[in-house]
Amino acid sequence: MKAGIVGLPNVGKSTLFNCLSNAKAQSANFPFCTIEPNIGVVNVPDPRLEKLEELVKPERVLPATVEIVDIAGLVKGASKGEGLGNQFLGNIRECHAIIHVLRCFDNENIVHVDGNVNPIRDKETIDIELQLKDLETVEKRLEKTRKAAKTGNKEAQAETALLDRIREALLAGKSARTVEPQNQDEEELIQSFQLITTKPVLYVCNVDETAAVNGNQYVDQVKELVKDENAEVLILAVATEADITELETYEERQIFLEDMGLTEPGVSKLIRSAYKLLNLQTYFTAGVKEVRAWTIHIGDTAPKAAGVIHSDFEKGFIRAEVIAYDDYVQYGSEAKVKEAGKLRVEGKEYIVKDGDVMHFRFNV
Repeated sequence: MKAGIVGLPNVGKSTLFNCLSNAKAQSANFPFCTIEPNIGVVNVPDPRLEKLEELVKPERVLPATVEIVDIAGLVKGASKGEGLGNQFLGNIRECHAIIHVLRCFDNENIVHVDGNVNPIRDKETIDIELQLKDLETVEKRLEKTRKAAKTGNKEAQAETALLDRIREALLAGKSARTVEPQNQDEEELIQSFQLITTKPVLYVCNVDETAAVNGNQYVDQVKELVKDENAEVLILAVATEADITELETYEERQIFLEDMGLTEPGVSKLIRSAYKLLNLQTYFTAGVKEVRAWTIHIGDTAPKAAGVIHSDFEKGFIRAEVIAYDDYVQYGSEAKVKEAGKLRVEGKEYIVKDGDVMHFRFNV
């Protein structure tokens, strides 16, 4: 599952990407510094994993991960191929969620592609380009469905009605995600259209160090603008986060954070938010060989979760032995959990909960 970092050139995307991953993307004070998308696999910070490690003392620990993609900066006219438009839009289409970075700091030494700092205008520039590209996709599809609908094809008629609603929203300057599906069929259809503006979005307000805790007037403007979008807004001093990642020891990093009034790096919050944005959650396996966090979708059943380990586990699923994370911590070991009668045996219909510690029985 991939989350793509997007924004205008020079808003801090590549610096943020470098903070998030060990891959050092080129970062410089000129537009189009990033041309090919950089991809980093990022560990998801999870204190529960550290607690399980403390209790089990395994040979190794493997955290959950998420892919972050640093995509080339977008400019006005990208939907018509301006700048790196077609490539940029193709890269976004391959991502499952969008991390939209907005410049919310003044610094005359860092050029802005439009000459001055205005996160509202910047957001609208990106939104319009994405909406125009989706409008192009929708209109092409409508040409086909309208022909089929005229022959009395019920499925084509339903699809045409939905596409018309999406088209109206896009023409009104709204993203396709604002169109609510009226039933399960419409929900599946919307997913099949693969529209860019249906992807969930997280706004990152890139501020200077003085605004890292409480934000500034630019951040307030962004929050007001997106309040009806059902989207999260994160405040991040990206340049400062980059300085923190350069410090060698955990203690040095904590002192730096405390001086700023923060309890943890902002990028840790961002990774967790991206994970949630992708509709993902974690379950654990815990044994002396390894303690591991496994990534699944929210709502996945026990066999589906087992299949993440190996397809044979899903095919031959018999049952899952499940311990709630809080019970594991309370009793301190699997053996003591069993003694207390807190280990549950669950079947094929069980919906896995975030933090479940699981062991699967299967036969192929």
